[in-house]
Amino acid sequence: MGLVRTKELLLDAFKHKYAIGAFNVCNMETIQGISQACCELKSPVIFQISEGAKKYAGNRFLIEIIKIAIKEYGLTASIHLDHGASFEICKECIDDGFTSVMIDASKLSFEENISLTKKVVDYAKRFDVSVEAELGQLLGFEGSNSINNNTDQMYTDAEQAREFVNLTKIDSLAIAVGTSHGAYKFPKGSYPNLRFDIINKIGRLLPGFPLVLHGASTVKSEVIEKFKEYNVDLGGAFGITEDILRKASKTSICKVNIDTDIRLEFILAIREFVAQNPKNFDPRDFLKTARSAITKIIKHKINLLGSANKI
Repeated sequence: MGLVRTKELLLDAFKHKYAIGAFNVCNMETIQGISQACCELKSPVIFQISEGAKKYAGNRFLIEIIKIAIKEYGLTASIHLDHGASFEICKECIDDGFTSVMIDASKLSFEENISLTKKVVDYAKRFDVSVEAELGQLLGFEGSNSINNNTDQMYTDAEQAREFVNLTKIDSLAIAVGTSHGAYKFPKGSYPNLRFDIINKIGRLLPGFPLVLHGASTVKSEVIEKFKEYNVDLGGAFGITEDILRKASKTSICKVNIDTDIRLEFILAIREFVAQNPKNFDPRDFLKTARSAITKIIKHKINLLGSANKI
């Protein structure tokens, strides 16, 4: 199908009870690794570009590489701005050809969040671009904001979610139900848990409406242990368990954001290659290894979320 609106992908995921992986990219190798996995497993995909990645790579480099990948690999995909902080950045991405944008005004008051989100929606609809917004704030590090353990911020209010969606006319909503950004998602000794009661209540109040789960990397213990072999101690890092993600993908959660796991696998592959091949100074060789690691982890995520063979 090629490049499509994110809303189309999410509505199909909702209808058939699976979730689509929204994978953050920052260079050609991450895009290629993700594309190879989606091609092999016939999975739709959402390529996510953050403001940081956009600044790193340049305004149009990533989007053009993604467009080439969609054609070369025969993908059904969308291109999404992750955590846009302003109307201006959302407008820029819409003008550049993104098929969806996220306006993250969750740090503002409820009324200010609605106002800014509506402004983005009004502009995006003129170009048939989907809009995601956020209500409630995830713990952890998000952009330049560090969110602490504040109960009022931690969870999305279901009644507010219904009001927010009805007033803004957004296409999907990121909700705060217990996940967290980054590799250190939960206090040491605690167990990750998702507020399925909130997910289910929002699902009842907004039937057929796609919800989004941010901060959904698993941060596997074996990966953290492997880093220790290269004198990197990431002790205390762990994420959402796979059984929780599998369960969430059967609810109104139609889009699952994954970034940290991709970064960990990419860097681990490079560390391993450099350690085993100290005299090799060809960047293509260790980047090929990293690209293969990305394909492997993305194939695992696709099977976990149930999006294989959906195109």
